[in-house]
Amino acid sequence: MIPTETISPGHPRTDPTSGPPIITAEDLRVAFGRYVALDGVTLKFGPGAHGLLGPNGAGKSTLVKVLLGLVRPDSGSGDVLGHSIHGRQTDLRHRVGYMPERDAHVPGMLVIDYVSMMGRLSGLAKRPAEARAHEVLTYVGLSGERYRTVDSLSAGNRQRAKLATALVHDPDLLLLDEPTNGMDPVGRREMLRLIVELRRVGISMLVSTHLLPDVQEVCDGVAIMAKGRVLRTGSVASLTANIDRNWKLQIVGDLGPFLAALGARGVKVAHDETQGSLTAQLPEHAEPRLFIEAAASAGVGLKEMRLGTRTLEEAFFEVIGEAPHAHS
Repeated sequence: MIPTETISPGHPRTDPTSGPPIITAEDLRVAFGRYVALDGVTLKFGPGAHGLLGPNGAGKSTLVKVLLGLVRPDSGSGDVLGHSIHGRQTDLRHRVGYMPERDAHVPGMLVIDYVSMMGRLSGLAKRPAEARAHEVLTYVGLSGERYRTVDSLSAGNRQRAKLATALVHDPDLLLLDEPTNGMDPVGRREMLRLIVELRRVGISMLVSTHLLPDVQEVCDGVAIMAKGRVLRTGSVASLTANIDRNWKLQIVGDLGPFLAALGARGVKVAHDETQGSLTAQLPEHAEPRLFIEAAASAGVGLKEMRLGTRTLEEAFFEVIGEAPHAHS
């Protein structure tokens, strides 16, 4: 059931590779005429929160629709919660909540009726669907909007309403397509908090987005897509792990002589004035004690020295650079 308590977004992450896979895809191909939307997509996700990350047009939404059985692949196979994507989808849809990228409501329908209807389409009887609709609208912060029409809601509140429709039948898995689309910073923060909270209580999810900070904040694992292909998969931690020998340094003393001492030793340095820290890249084959030697020669104190990490944005653009320039 949906939790009522507020949970900090700094929750412990589980290993995204642990447990049996809940989503698998094997060599999926989808073409719309001459346009190839999915070109041999293969991936596997276990329990947890996973990101499907890529620029617009990467094939993310098409893949989500294939997993739901809304789009039939031209070739390939896949499973969601043990259900084949080629099989009967009714049972699967009782266990999966889907938040589409684009609005998909009936014009003029009240919010409460919209959510209740989606509950019934997901397998609930009339009265339980109505009761759950009230519950989830309170949970997503729309209790005061339930008797308005969906059309009259702001863009951010329509996103909340779509999340409510994905939650109304208490699913085991959520497929969220651009969940923070159109939201202002406050609304985006609240949406991400809700996603983290749902993750915390054991609901697995696949978050499709082109927004790197969203994935880095809420997901365990990630698949990076471009031009209909999966370029890399792995945990967010592994993709953002340091591979460039970057170190974070803070000193006490005069910065100028220290920068000169680092430069003389072949160290590349970036200075973050807002944080008062340096990002220093060790030359190949050099050891971290080089920083201590440079500080001593410059007559400054080394307040902090820790291994740095790449951001997901840095990892993303590195991977996207591997994508083919042409796509048939």
